[in-house]
Amino acid sequence: MRKKVNIRMEESLEARPLAQLVQTANQYTSRIYLEIEEKRVNAKSIMGVMSLAMAKGEEIILDVEGEDELEAMEALEAFLKK
Repeated sequence: MRKKVNIRMEESLEARPLAQLVQTANQYTSRIYLEIEEKRVNAKSIMGVMSLAMAKGEEIILDVEGEDELEAMEALEAFLKK
C-alpha cells in the first residue's frame, strides 16, 4: 500500500516529533518505509527518519506492507497531518 502525503505537522520536525513518528510506526508489525525523491528509509529507524530532513509542506510517500497495513497507514498519515 503506497500513498503520497503532504506533511502538515505544526510542530517542527526535530528529534522529539520524529521520535514520536518512529514510536508510532513501531506499534505495527507491517514493514513501513518513508520515501522522499530517491531516498527510502525504514520508518521504524530514528536515524533513517532523521536523515530524510523532512520539512512542512513537503510531499512524502508512505509505503506500508503487512497484516496491519491499513491501520498503520492511517495512523502515520494522521500523525504527519496534525
